[in-house]
Amino acid sequence: MNISLRQLRAFLAVARQRHFRRAAEHLHLSQPAVSRHIADLEDELGVRLFDRNTREVVPTEAGRYLESAIERVLDELEGVLDHVHYEGERRHGKVRIASVPTLSASLMPACIADCAREYPELTIQLFDQAQMLVLESVRGGEVDFGIAIDPPEGGDFDGETIMRDPFCLACRPDHQFAQSKTVSWKKLQGQSLILLDYSSGSRRLIDDALRRHNVDANVVQQTGHTHTAFRMVEAGLGITITPMLSAPPPSLAIRPLTPTEQRSVMLIHRHHRSLSPLAALVWERLRKLAANGALTPH
Repeated sequence: MNISLRQLRAFLAVARQRHFRRAAEHLHLSQPAVSRHIADLEDELGVRLFDRNTREVVPTEAGRYLESAIERVLDELEGVLDHVHYEGERRHGKVRIASVPTLSASLMPACIADCAREYPELTIQLFDQAQMLVLESVRGGEVDFGIAIDPPEGGDFDGETIMRDPFCLACRPDHQFAQSKTVSWKKLQGQSLILLDYSSGSRRLIDDALRRHNVDANVVQQTGHTHTAFRMVEAGLGITITPMLSAPPPSLAIRPLTPTEQRSVMLIHRHHRSLSPLAALVWERLRKLAANGALTPH
């Protein structure tokens, strides 16, 4: 059965107005268009819906039944469709995002600036947090979604990897490693290492990489932020392993570690919870920026 919303709207208008012309004016349609919708509906249903005379249009028994049956349902349906359309089209409001510090500094400024240009009425509120707090914020519904590093597997999150971020070595220019184009993980044996602490999503991955390459790590300092680690390296306290997106300062020598080990940058939200239209919009912008290389440091 092929019945359209336009036909049902025309039917209700005629049933309420008891007149084709007034119904047409109410719908902002021509009278022939309304008559055609009613005729098509009657043909589709195989029944006559109105008795017509020169003064008024009166619903038949079938017409009265149809009117009582669909009036409330159609009003509710139109309200639902209007709401969905409004939510999908509007571009103003607030999106809350939790992100680990290195990604807050490297990914989010470009995303926020991009959204500000395209959607000036959209506000992005960024929560710059350690990995554990990012996961808790997403899990507790305090934010719309999060940007995390290889979150643990489990049923709490749905996620998508948007890019890979390789680990590199940062040392002083007068360090022996600064003379090499690349540095093997195995050469880190016995070196004084300054690493991020376990509040970071990267520390677990760095430990795993060191074990895979049979390096007995000599960790002399642990810090909560890459900036602190870089300052300690500048002071000559050791060397550090850091993600490329952490943007080490030009005062340090940056060397790729071989073989390449990398972390996954992921967008995550609560399992079985749909994103709002605004959050989905920002999620998609991050995906596109990452795919186009706009989030990769140059």
